Amino acid sequence: MENETRSPAEMPQRAPRRNATADVNAFGQSTSSPAPNTTGSMPKIAANIAQQTSNIQHNDLQKANDIITRIKNIFSQRVIGQESLWTSMMLTLIADGHILIESVPGLAKTTAAEVLCAAIQGKFSRIQCTPDLMPSDIVGSQIYNYGTGKFSTQLGPVHANLVLLDEINRSSAKTQSAMLEAMQERQTTIGEKSYPLPPQFMVIATQNPIEEEGTYQLPEAQMDRFLLKEIITYPTPEEEVKILNNVVEGKFDAPLRGYIVSLEDIKYVQDLSKQVFVSPTIIHYIVSLISTSRGGGPNPIVGLDKLVRVGASPRASIAFIRVCQALALLQGRGYVIPEDVRDVRYSVLRHRILRTFDAMAEDVMVETIIDRIFQVVPVP
Repeated sequence: MENETRSPAEMPQRAPRRNATADVNAFGQSTSSPAPNTTGSMPKIAANIAQQTSNIQHNDLQKANDIITRIKNIFSQRVIGQESLWTSMMLTLIADGHILIESVPGLAKTTAAEVLCAAIQGKFSRIQCTPDLMPSDIVGSQIYNYGTGKFSTQLGPVHANLVLLDEINRSSAKTQSAMLEAMQERQTTIGEKSYPLPPQFMVIATQNPIEEEGTYQLPEAQMDRFLLKEIITYPTPEEEVKILNNVVEGKFDAPLRGYIVSLEDIKYVQDLSKQVFVSPTIIHYIVSLISTSRGGGPNPIVGLDKLVRVGASPRASIAFIRVCQALALLQGRGYVIPEDVRDVRYSVLRHRILRTFDAMAEDVMVETIIDRIFQVVPVP
C-alpha cells in the first residue's frame, strides 16, 4: 500500500448532517464525515454581494490599485519572491495593524521592511532585540541637563512610521511588554507624560523559531496584539538564482526606481478599506469559526479540548474583518467573500489558538487544527 500523508483539506469531502458533531483524533484527523466542499457556491455569493455593495466607486478602486501597484514595483526591486511576505505586509499596512514574522535568519525580512518604508516615504527605525535591551531603549527616557538643571525628554526609536523589532524573542519579557502600550494605545509614556506615535504607525516584529537557543517565548497578550503572524520559508532555486544574478549585476545597490507614494496615500487606502462591504452572512460565518475554536459553533468538534487549551478571542474576529477588507481591496474588490476568510485563516489564527501539552507532544500542528475548524463550519 502506498504510504501517503494528506492534510485534512486534501481528503475527500461529503456533506455532513446539519448540527451534527464532528470528531477529531489526537493528530487532527477526522473520525466522522468531513465538512462539505462548497467552493462551487463562491461565484454566486460574490455576485450577490457585488449587487448589494455600492460604498466604493470604481475610480476609488482604481486609485487604490494604482497606489498598491507602485508600492509593489518598488518592493520587487529589492525582494525576490516571498509573495506571502509581500501580501501579509501589505494587508497589515492597509488594515493599520502590526505583524509578527517567523523565519530563520537571512530571508530578507529587514530588507523588506526597509523597502516598504522607503516606498511610502515614512520614517524607519530598526531595533535589534538582545537580552540586555531595556524598555527605555525602545520608548525613550528623560535626560538630566546639568546646564539648565532640568530634565529633557528623548523619544525612543519606536516613534517612527515603520518600526522593525528584529528578533523580538531574544529580548527579555520586560522589554517585550514595553511595546504593548505603543502597539495598542499608539502612545508611549515617559515620566508622567504621554507622547502620541505618528498617525501611520506599524510594527514589524521578527522572531526565530522558538527551538533555537537564546530565545524567549512571547507572552500571550503580546502575541494577540499582532494582527497577523506569517511564517516564511526559503526561496525556490529559481528565485535564489535570480537573487544571485542581481547581486552579481549590482541591481541591489542601484537606487530605487518608480513613483514613491506618500503617507497621505496610505491613509487614503486605509480609510477606503474600512468601506469595503462585509455582509451579515460573512460576519456570522466568522463568528461560527471563532466559536468552534472555543469548543462551540454550529458543529462542535468532539475532543477539541484535548488539543486546544485556549481558543481564539474576539480580537481574532475583529482581525478577520479588518484583514478580509484589506484583502478584498488588494484584489480590486469592494466586498468580502468567504474565500477571503479562508485565504487568511493561518495568518490570523496560528498565534491565537493555544495548543495543549498533549497536542504539542503529539506534534499536532496548529494549522491542522485550523483546517479542521474550517472543515466543520458550513460555508455560507
